[in-house]
Amino acid sequence: MFIVKHRKIWYALSGIVMAASIFAIFFFGLKQGIEFTGGSLLEAEYKNTRPETAVLQEAAGELGLGNVIIQPSGEKGIIVRAKELNEEEHQRLLAGFSSKGELAEIRFDSIGPTIGKELRQKSITAIIMVIVAIVLYIAFAFRKVSRPVSSFKYGLITVAALAHDVVIPTGVFAYLGKYYGVEIDALFITALLTILGFSVHDTIVVFDRVRENIKISKQGEDFEQTVGSSVSQTIGRSINTSLTVVLVLLALYFFGGESTKYFSLALIIGVVVGTYSSIFIASPLLATVYKRQDRKK
Repeated sequence: MFIVKHRKIWYALSGIVMAASIFAIFFFGLKQGIEFTGGSLLEAEYKNTRPETAVLQEAAGELGLGNVIIQPSGEKGIIVRAKELNEEEHQRLLAGFSSKGELAEIRFDSIGPTIGKELRQKSITAIIMVIVAIVLYIAFAFRKVSRPVSSFKYGLITVAALAHDVVIPTGVFAYLGKYYGVEIDALFITALLTILGFSVHDTIVVFDRVRENIKISKQGEDFEQTVGSSVSQTIGRSINTSLTVVLVLLALYFFGGESTKYFSLALIIGVVVGTYSSIFIASPLLATVYKRQDRKK
């Protein structure tokens, strides 16, 4: 009951974080990977000591391949991003880096700008379609709930929580892209879609308990009290479930490969934020919607 009663505190906290995230997204922008912009990516590892980045940058500059970005990876690896390279340019780049030490190529990807634009559009479409499908599903699942809040409003409240859960991780990555050069790629979109699924699952658990408690609630029992009781009954389960997921993701972040590091970071942020929104945003919003429609009567 404490959570629902003091919901203005949680609204204010989320509002501040959301505002900061939106600011970062619009003013910093998102640093897009080659999947969305087009270009080539080379991942390789030196057998012995990795040369200094400045030395490798100088070697790349002598090849005349335009702007080549070199990023250290692990203890001996490098990740190289450049314009779209043909096979001859790819081999020249490898030879230039191999001249500084014995080098083994791990992967080489090249994506044209047209394909990158298409992937970007499909990613946005996928996120929108998932959100619409979630609203329709929740409206259907709660179709028999007509009092005191209609089933469709359950769906709209879920969308508000999902927007919260997507905007905050995106804002964090806008900040990381601005100051640490972190790029978003197809794995980031996968992480967002996973966050949507996880968050809506957690929200439905609480909403379903609200639905059950409405059926057994005593005559004249306040809806706000019913929501508060439902949150109290499910909060332990939600936190424990999220905690086990976060522990696995932390292990993946610290001990996994470089390619999945930021994927796991996005999921960690999303799971934490999603759990918070299910408990402190979505459920209290039910009480807020009820209060407002009650005043209009």
